Amino acid sequence: MNRNRRRHLIILGAVAFALCLLIASFGHRYATAGYLDEAAARGSNTLGLAVTALRGQLARYEKLPELIADDPDIKQLVANPQDRTKVDEINLFLKQINSLLESSDIYVMLTDGVTLAASNFDQSPTFIGENFSYRPYFSDALDGGKGRFFALGTTSFKRGYYFGAPIVTDQRVSGVVVFKVDIDAIESSWRGSDYEIIVTDPEGIVFMSGRQDWLFTAIQPLTPDRLARTVATRRYANAELRELPVVRSQSQDGHDLLTITGAEGQRQYLAVTELMPEADWTVKVLLDTASVRTQVLTTIAALVLLVALGAMGFAVWLERRARLAERLQVQREAQEELEQRVAERTADLADVNQLLQAEVAERRATERVLRKTQSDLVQAGKLAALGQMAAALSHEFNQPLAATRTYADNAAQFIERGRLDEAGDAVQRIASLTERMASISRHLRNFARKPNEKLGPVLLDDIVNATLEIVGWRLKAADAALTLDLGSEPLWVKAGTVRLQQVLVNVISNAADAIEGTKDRTITLSAQRAEPDKISITVRDHGPGVPEAIAGRIFDPFFTTKGVGKGLGLGLSISYNIAKDFGGTLSVEQHHEGGTIATIILQEDEASSSREAAE
Repeated sequence: MNRNRRRHLIILGAVAFALCLLIASFGHRYATAGYLDEAAARGSNTLGLAVTALRGQLARYEKLPELIADDPDIKQLVANPQDRTKVDEINLFLKQINSLLESSDIYVMLTDGVTLAASNFDQSPTFIGENFSYRPYFSDALDGGKGRFFALGTTSFKRGYYFGAPIVTDQRVSGVVVFKVDIDAIESSWRGSDYEIIVTDPEGIVFMSGRQDWLFTAIQPLTPDRLARTVATRRYANAELRELPVVRSQSQDGHDLLTITGAEGQRQYLAVTELMPEADWTVKVLLDTASVRTQVLTTIAALVLLVALGAMGFAVWLERRARLAERLQVQREAQEELEQRVAERTADLADVNQLLQAEVAERRATERVLRKTQSDLVQAGKLAALGQMAAALSHEFNQPLAATRTYADNAAQFIERGRLDEAGDAVQRIASLTERMASISRHLRNFARKPNEKLGPVLLDDIVNATLEIVGWRLKAADAALTLDLGSEPLWVKAGTVRLQQVLVNVISNAADAIEGTKDRTITLSAQRAEPDKISITVRDHGPGVPEAIAGRIFDPFFTTKGVGKGLGLGLSISYNIAKDFGGTLSVEQHHEGGTIATIILQEDEASSSREAAE
């Protein structure tokens, strides 16, 4: 299969290479012909515009010499050439006409070719007194026809087109009127384009071009005959004539090509030509074929790239097809091998099944033993938890029992004194504390992280008041002053009533223990909204604070800094876990001004707060 694939790829590469050669050979020829046709069409449009502009410029002045020659004052001047007053008058007249018509020069010549009056009479050099009898426009007009000639002025050394008209008096030619037209404005519009426009005379000499270095150069050989005719008319005065280094050729479809060598090197141009017989001119538009060659090369490269991509795509398709065939073959072989293995495995499984049945019976017996062991471990865990609860109950009941003892002593004294109402009130307080201890006992059982009291909205003011009833005796014993700041609006938190009271009792009791015997025995309890949907409760004392060495262990169970018999070290640990059950946090830190600050962050009950605000 690999050999067939290699043979197919070699054939495909050979076909692609042959197509690329055909494209490079025939495609280059046809692409060149097509782009040259497009360039020739653009050149024809440009040529038409240039010829139209030239013809329009010449037609503008064509009839003017005859009008001037028919003027009576002009005829009177050539009849009396010695009249200096008339000469001065005509000079001014010609100057005004020349300025009005925006021509180059206007002058009047006698039959001997001498200029009698001119529009540039007051300039230097002036045409007055000059003899231009050698110019064809003079001889043609003197014969009674129309003089037409393009030349470089022998006096002004400026190029111009000359119109001559005869001055007829008494049915004979007595002089000639000549108009010289400047065409530099047309020539300047040809510069800066992506093509070149040249105008040549009958001898093939360039006298108009957008490129100044091509002026007075010949695109045809300067033979002695051509030079003699040019010298006879003094068309280019004393200008140096030279041949332009040009090589003529033709494309395969007949387009004229000119290869011109210049300072920038050789450049090939496509030439589009049109004759102007009325002026005896030849106008050519030269388009650089570099852009045509670039387009041809781009087209050929695109076609070759297209063929290469097609061949590559076909090769990829062949490769994928071959790989798919190999994959299918491998899958068939794998399926046969799999079926054989399945048959072998089935036989093995039958043997293993018998062994598994015996093992299952053995595992069932083991499972019965494990269940009995697990039941024993659960019972052991219950006994351990019971011991932990007993320690917690001992710690938590110390405070309400002390309060109960105080109320009981007061009740006995009230009874002795006959103050039965006050004794009854003390007994009711004892009953309330007893119920509170029962509630605490129920909730201390949740220390094992399985609380059964559901969370709900709790008004913080009620919790604080109930807490102060329990810890009042402790604050009094420590001679502590408690400052409350619960804000102007009621604060509702999401918690359990008894467990939150338990947390506050523990924290306030710890604060009382910390300030006992100190100079500043003030405890501050405050609450406010700490952040959106959160309530912050802080208890700050002015005691010695939490040493840094034990800060990390303060929430550990059974860890205490109090003396023997003064605490079991469970208060903060239980409070920390209760705060977590509420979805909040409890932290104890050293205050920067001294003492300790305990911060309880709880979730605010928004529904109760909104209802309270509405009422």
